[in-house]
Amino acid sequence: MTDVTGAPADVLHTLFHSDQGGHEQVVLCQDRASGLKAVIALHSTALGPALGGTRFYPYATEAEAVADALNLARGMSYKNAMAGLDHGGGKAVIIGDPEQIKTEELLLAYGRFVASLGGRYVTACDVGTYVADMDVVARECRWTTGRSPENGGAGDSSVLTAYGVYQGMRASAQHLWGDPTLRGRKVAIAGVGKVGHHLVEHLRAEGAEVVITDVREDAVGRILAAHPEGVTAVADTATLIRVEGLDIYAPCALGGALNDDTVPALTAKVVCGAANNQLAHPGVEKDLADRGILYAPDYVVNAGGVIQVADELHGFDFERCKAKAAKIYDTTLAIFARAKEDGIPPAAAADRIAEQRMHDAAAARRAS
Repeated sequence: MTDVTGAPADVLHTLFHSDQGGHEQVVLCQDRASGLKAVIALHSTALGPALGGTRFYPYATEAEAVADALNLARGMSYKNAMAGLDHGGGKAVIIGDPEQIKTEELLLAYGRFVASLGGRYVTACDVGTYVADMDVVARECRWTTGRSPENGGAGDSSVLTAYGVYQGMRASAQHLWGDPTLRGRKVAIAGVGKVGHHLVEHLRAEGAEVVITDVREDAVGRILAAHPEGVTAVADTATLIRVEGLDIYAPCALGGALNDDTVPALTAKVVCGAANNQLAHPGVEKDLADRGILYAPDYVVNAGGVIQVADELHGFDFERCKAKAAKIYDTTLAIFARAKEDGIPPAAAADRIAEQRMHDAAAARRAS
């Protein structure tokens, strides 16, 4: 069924009526000359201008792209709130295979659409977009971050994303085993691309045993060549999550990694990874808790990257950002403590804390 615009009715229901909705603004962008089709979703600006990356992905349908933008934007509101940033949540998706259709003309057209929002949305990199792409977008839009150092930016945000996930793992170890060290722990990483390969470096430097998988054989090959000892690879994620003796599982690719099929098969005692929207649907967090698996909320532990790109807007300082990202350790521990106190899963505890900060900011704005 469709609405009067021809869009699937379930998309509009999600936007206006469901718990996953409540977005302030959704913009559909099209530039016929360049082939651009994009969706920009602003979930909340209660804490400040919405900040979130641009995903470039070959979605099967436009409805799927809209749904992803809505979910990702909502997640950014919670991520930015938990990271202590004065930014709301937004996200953009460009529809198409970046290997096939990404051009300078398309990126410039996209930049013009972001600029048309007048600063309500600040964009950055995500899956399928890179620092060089943000340099192009920035030529048309000053509300662009994640640019190269040569163009006044902070460079690759995946460096601090991985560092934050590593701090989340340390906090999980402290909470579960009473010691933050990861030496001797067996950690499985699904996806060793922009973030995952940095995470491997942190883990190996501390002496963890690492098992990896990735759909790209070249990505796996690079990791194995760099770490001939202490790292092994398996064929796919289905195999990875069933590896015996796992302590931590780190989903670092696309969302929905924790679902009705994967959760019962997990051998790890902790899930802590960089992927966004890891919980496939409401209730998965309880399934994890029922199995005695500690879940470090994704939008908390993967906030290092957004901390970095937000700092770029005010004059980037890497050490200042790294110090902020290190606090993900304390934030994660606080969430585990709140979850225990309230008798709820950590994901629900994180949501409560984030929602309270957004509520307080909105109330203060109304009162001023």
